[in-house]
Amino acid sequence: MDSLSPQAPLESLEFEIKTYGCKVNSYDSGLLERRLQSSGLIRQRQDPKVYILNTCAVTAEASKEAVRQVRRLKSQSPLSKVVITGCAAQVDTDKFENLPGVDLVVANSHKAQLETLVRDLFKGKLNQKVFKSNIFKNEELGLGGGTESRHTRSFLKIQDGCNSFCTFCIIPFARGKSRSLPVLDLVNKVESLYNEGVREVVLTGVHIGDYEYNGFKLEDLVERVLKTRMPRIRLTSLEPVELSERLLDLYSDEKMCPHFHMSLQSAHTRVLKSMKRNYGRKQVEWALNEINKRFSDSFVGMDIIAGFPGETEDEFIETVETMRALPWTRMHVFPYSPRPGVYANRIDGQWERSLIMNRARILRELSHERVTQVAEAQVGREKQVLVLARSQQGLSRDYWKVEGKSLKLLEPGQEHSMRVTGYNFSNGDVALQV
Repeated sequence: MDSLSPQAPLESLEFEIKTYGCKVNSYDSGLLERRLQSSGLIRQRQDPKVYILNTCAVTAEASKEAVRQVRRLKSQSPLSKVVITGCAAQVDTDKFENLPGVDLVVANSHKAQLETLVRDLFKGKLNQKVFKSNIFKNEELGLGGGTESRHTRSFLKIQDGCNSFCTFCIIPFARGKSRSLPVLDLVNKVESLYNEGVREVVLTGVHIGDYEYNGFKLEDLVERVLKTRMPRIRLTSLEPVELSERLLDLYSDEKMCPHFHMSLQSAHTRVLKSMKRNYGRKQVEWALNEINKRFSDSFVGMDIIAGFPGETEDEFIETVETMRALPWTRMHVFPYSPRPGVYANRIDGQWERSLIMNRARILRELSHERVTQVAEAQVGREKQVLVLARSQQGLSRDYWKVEGKSLKLLEPGQEHSMRVTGYNFSNGDVALQV
């Protein structure tokens, strides 16, 4: 019997998940893996019967990459089924609905039904290819995910959706309104992850600064998570105005990893207003200086958009000079890319790609200069390094990737004190050597 036929025994169905984009998608993939396995399917990374692509849509290129991946998979494994889910399935549905090689499209609005739809696909019970509805009516959040198998650190989604509608961003239309998971459920999940061997949890979401459940804010949640047995707790992106005095006080707890990721996008007040961000240069300066004053050895990363529509040369130079004068570690630079469906496409001053890429190059050079300078300062220091599973690498509490021969001999999931002997760059990324 053809093992891919609708009559094949469902208990023999093998799947693989390919994850694109943000940490929230990583969490969702962990949840999908658990649900699919609970329904009797088996994860098989080589030549599975069904590929599930958990897509990203933050840029137009992200959706195009998913299209290219479908073609690659069908070329390599023509008998396999391909299921598209995630953000691109929600906002770029038309790109996949009629794409040869796609067997099923499950938008974020229907992600909670994915394992049922996959099984029905193989039973031959589906009479439609696309499952999608109004994402703003979706209340589903998903508890129980957070880690794919054999990981020693875990993402835990505390919140989903966004109410900000920044002019460059499609995500509210892909993920819906902001909504948060209950505090007690999240605390219990952290304890459960600890029992499974996870030793670092990353509280993540589309906009975690928006966390609110029955009057409990982000600070309340963090305070309660700090009381669990989890030894390492990390937060994902925050905006400058979300870095409250109380949250900074909580970072004094040794369980809080000294690592901040700031979602800045620019350091010029007018440009930030054009992006519909609710802060300006003064708030950017305060946040970075305050982190440095309290936690001078922390790792501070940030997101910056290069070539935003209407940003003048003088405004760009002001952002560069402002950032050059401030304390931080590394900059993630995103060349502005027109994204269908976002308001920024209507703003006057759409720049040529060459100008955008030149500005991105200048910012990346600044980032390389800074991270090199800070990496040099780590040599000779002791780091508390968590040995990662499946990568023969480690991660320090202050978010440095760590490499060394000794790591290959250590048990994943354990934390060790290690002295930094040097650093190197690989594919644009920096790693400390021990």
